[in-house]
Amino acid sequence: MRCKNCKEKFEPISFNQKFCFKDECFKAFVEEIKEKTWKETKTRMKTDLKTTQDWLKEAQTVFNRFIRLRDNGLWCISCGLPPKKKNAGHYFSSGGHSNVRFDEDNVHLQCEACNTYLSGNLLNYQIGIEKRIGAEKLIELQGRAHLEKRWTVEEIKEIIKKYKELVRDMK
Repeated sequence: MRCKNCKEKFEPISFNQKFCFKDECFKAFVEEIKEKTWKETKTRMKTDLKTTQDWLKEAQTVFNRFIRLRDNGLWCISCGLPPKKKNAGHYFSSGGHSNVRFDEDNVHLQCEACNTYLSGNLLNYQIGIEKRIGAEKLIELQGRAHLEKRWTVEEIKEIIKKYKELVRDMK
């Protein structure tokens, strides 16, 4: 086997030994361990410092990616045109209706023009969403939309985990 640092051949004592016993190689091994430990510590510290808002932002990103993949091949729910830039548009806004922020019935593929520049193009969105999910589900969605929801970090982490798995399975 060859040393990871000096590239010279050596006889390892254990199956996972990657460095020989020269001083400079041993120092390289210690530095590698320090770097690995620091990366793990830094990741843990970043996670510990995340606020609920940070977790919500991450969950929204993953959820929106799922919606774009789920609706891939469909046209904009509001204008009915093929989107140049795909957005995940909320019928009930995520800021004002926290209970349906991650509700799959509430979020559909929308073009950038309708979602951003026409503030969701809600009149046409209502027509499109009723065609997609049906009148009965739309009425249920309206009932859920007006309930207040305070997300816990654990609930948000579960949402992230769920939609990351779904995205991975869809790719």
